Amino acid sequence: MDSRPTSLPPSPATLDLDEGKSHSGNIVVVFDPSVLQKQPKIPEAFIWPRCERPHRPEELEVPVVDLKGFLEGDAASTSRTAAAIRGACASHGFFQVMNHKVDAAALHDALRVAEEFFELPLSTKLRARRRPGSTWGYVGAHADRFASMLPWKETLSFAYDYSGNRDGVVDYITSKLGEEFRPMGRVHQRYCTAMKELSLSIMELLGISLGVGRDYYREFFEDGSSIMRCNNYPPCQEPELTLGTGPHSDPTALTILHQDQVAGLQVFAEGNWRSVSPIAGALVINIGDIFMALTNGRYKSCLHRALVNRDRKRRSLAFFVCPQADKVVRPAKELLVGHDGGGGGVPRNYPDFTWAELLEFTQSYYRTDASTLQNFTHRLC
Repeated sequence: MDSRPTSLPPSPATLDLDEGKSHSGNIVVVFDPSVLQKQPKIPEAFIWPRCERPHRPEELEVPVVDLKGFLEGDAASTSRTAAAIRGACASHGFFQVMNHKVDAAALHDALRVAEEFFELPLSTKLRARRRPGSTWGYVGAHADRFASMLPWKETLSFAYDYSGNRDGVVDYITSKLGEEFRPMGRVHQRYCTAMKELSLSIMELLGISLGVGRDYYREFFEDGSSIMRCNNYPPCQEPELTLGTGPHSDPTALTILHQDQVAGLQVFAEGNWRSVSPIAGALVINIGDIFMALTNGRYKSCLHRALVNRDRKRRSLAFFVCPQADKVVRPAKELLVGHDGGGGGVPRNYPDFTWAELLEFTQSYYRTDASTLQNFTHRLC
């Protein structure tokens, strides 16, 4: 994998829909599944290097963590759950949770309205298209930012503020798509609220697992904001040549993924790509770059990717947990003490930074991959 920084134009090009060109004059791929799927071959911009192309790896033995005892206050169960999470996060940063108490109807409805959105005509979806310099909105294949190794997917992203407007998601959806989409906004608002509560519970478990106390990370993130992203991976006529999402670690702190029952997620573990089969009722959790920095590298940011297939579409909802934009990211003092409890302590692996600085780096200067945090911290030093 080429992990060198990818320079982007200071102001990302925008698409002129009538001409099929960016405002700078460059040809831009328009990701319209209804058109692309009728072509015998995929466009060259979607073809990935041979070393990155998908293959059929072994299945990852994913830790499935039962949250029932923890959520009910059972001390012994909480200790076992924290130990399971500690092992997974120190190894590859990936696990799944069951009995999370997120309402099944909320999960079902969120995937349903996402599917309904992606089935709309492209012209309707583009009412919410992502604007230059923005993180929010609809985009096809990230073609507004990149020209090669494009992912075979389309996404809709929006913000969820933990302490802000209680109807912020509804307001965003209706402002972009119109009042007729208010029911969709309400469904996503309800889903995001449930994800917020679950994320803070998981932060408690992470604090317990690291020995910094159950409230440490909960308090750090409880006034934060998150990014909600709906993903659609349409069927692809040449799935062996492309990827739905390229190899990367999430620059955020924690990701909660709700997916349908179509396989496609892969995690890099033990030196190889491993498949992760969907488990009905489970939610996928993976550690991101911010949390790896908060633990001084004790917990690993999960390297993952998504595949597409020839016959079936795949849908997923990713809830990216972030701190307040200006909150300083640094490890707890307890994580910098020497392993023997004294001495000179553990060297810092990452300098202080804020989420706003890391987000700006990934939006303006660097295409996220396995080395985002490393290259970001080199830029700071």
